[in-house]
Amino acid sequence: MAYDETLAEEIRACIGAHPGLAEKEMFGGIAFMIGGNMAVGVSGNELMVRVGKDAHDEAVARPGARIFDFGARPMQGWVAVAPEGFASDADLRQWVRQGVAFAEGLPAK
Repeated sequence: MAYDETLAEEIRACIGAHPGLAEKEMFGGIAFMIGGNMAVGVSGNELMVRVGKDAHDEAVARPGARIFDFGARPMQGWVAVAPEGFASDADLRQWVRQGVAFAEGLPAK
């Protein structure tokens, strides 16, 4: 499955020159890893964000967000966000910051 290259570029711009940043193709898209932990990614035209279990319910309640399911298996602590959920630059930055902040709080792999 192809992923939205423009969205991936926008995520790169949001993250900037983070010392722990790496990119990895996965989930049929691209993932942005911080310290070896996935923070955010792109699958098709959707944003994938790792928010953690504590922030999961609040994140899923945001516009355009739903539980991320990989192969019909819901993943607690992860959300998929449809394009309407990150239509503004501010919304995209907020999602990216949330994913990066969560990944930064995990032990490096």
